[in-house]
Amino acid sequence: MIGIFKTNIGSQKDRQHMIQAIASSFPVGSCHVDLDDCDKVLRIADLQVEENIIIDFVKKQGFVCEVLE
Repeated sequence: MIGIFKTNIGSQKDRQHMIQAIASSFPVGSCHVDLDDCDKVLRIADLQVEENIIIDFVKKQGFVCEVLE
């Protein structure tokens, strides 16, 4: 499954932190945050946990996160 989320991750440092935190905490494939997109899209390939778990995790890191529709 691919997870696509709208976030407010805005810097290279924050992006790197979140990618490392997600990759070390969950079984995922690739993980990317598009800082150039207006929705700061977080895309997670091979997501093996439910989307709400990722949303809660990102929010606990201090960022906005919701499923992008």
